[in-house]
Amino acid sequence: MNYPLNLSFKIVAVAPQIFVNDSQGSPVCYVKQKLFKFKEDIQVFSDTNKTRQIASIKANKVIDWSARYFFADGEGNDVGSVGRQGMRSIWRARYDVFNPGDELADFKIQEENPWTKVLDGFLGSIPIVGFLTGYFCHPSYIANRADGTPAMRVRKQPAFFEGKFTIEKLADLSPQEEVNLIYSFLMLLLLERARG
Repeated sequence: MNYPLNLSFKIVAVAPQIFVNDSQGSPVCYVKQKLFKFKEDIQVFSDTNKTRQIASIKANKVIDWSARYFFADGEGNDVGSVGRQGMRSIWRARYDVFNPGDELADFKIQEENPWTKVLDGFLGSIPIVGFLTGYFCHPSYIANRADGTPAMRVRKQPAFFEGKFTIEKLADLSPQEEVNLIYSFLMLLLLERARG
């Protein structure tokens, strides 16, 4: 894949959808979240025409602060999972990323500056000013290996009527780790988009 990856989703949409393109503008995947499900059920397709489903993301619990989200490829094989760190995520978003079969987290994702989220939430509730926060409040999340080495980062980009993000690759990763982290960031953005 050609990095950085560019992600965008419409702020006003019935069902959340994310469009992912590489740095050349070629489509990487299209993500669609199913509505009215007690457990998260997200489908990842190769393109916006939904011709081929390449992955699915499913929660292990009904709406919960510490749910774990499991990724499977188009054939149903385990790709990995991501879990929110429950109460520790109230101030600063924190997630653990697991490779298939691992009980200990291989990566930890956390919000780089929680004050950005606070400012975005505060200003976003003010009429007229709230429309501008999407242009100057840019939260970012970084994934580190267990030893603290940065591996990947997602950062919000300036945009008015849609959410725009970029994913940067910061270190060498195996193809399996790369896909696992990309799906983890997609899930994180679906969960955190209401919080900035």
